[in-house]
Amino acid sequence: MRLAPHDAPDFLTLATERLRPEPPHAEEALANPRGDHSLDDVPLVYPLSPKPAAVLVPVVMRDEPMLLLTERAAHLRQHSGQIAFPGGRVDATDASVLEAACREAMEEIGLDNRFISPLGYLDAYLSTTNYLVMPVVARVSPSYTLAINHEEVADAFEVPLSFLMDPARHELHSREWKGRLRRYYAMPYQGRYIWGVTAGIIRNLYERLYIS
Repeated sequence: MRLAPHDAPDFLTLATERLRPEPPHAEEALANPRGDHSLDDVPLVYPLSPKPAAVLVPVVMRDEPMLLLTERAAHLRQHSGQIAFPGGRVDATDASVLEAACREAMEEIGLDNRFISPLGYLDAYLSTTNYLVMPVVARVSPSYTLAINHEEVADAFEVPLSFLMDPARHELHSREWKGRLRRYYAMPYQGRYIWGVTAGIIRNLYERLYIS
């Protein structure tokens, strides 16, 4: 059954009911991972040995919930200028993926833990760059403050959750990747091109909350 966001229970109710209370174990996540390969049924080569990563999916709890996203700095060697969630590789010193996601959010945009309340986890997402990304969904106080690290991030901005949870906004685009035409989700918003892993995770959030 599909539920339009405006007809469904509120975000916090759905998040409490439908998000994973704990992240999946690596073995479970790699058994049949979702990811960049999913839309085109690209066969995976086993055994998989991706690098662990974590991102924060920060939902700002305004009267209309908003999703906080970043624009990566233009001078970065990888993924420069792309729209992303705060996050990165899980370090050996991180006690959990939650700790890794919150650490990266602090390092990248200065989002302090006191503004963050974890809600749950999505399924892991396997990227073409060989990262197994664990999304941590969290509510963020609208009184949050940022201190953007411009070595990594050019900007941070909010997008209405209702826009991103509208399947009509989930466009399928394509481009060539390593000699093969690949499809991916894209959600253009006010001049921002949200695509790739970020759009894939947003799509997974929609499916987790609004499709049962």
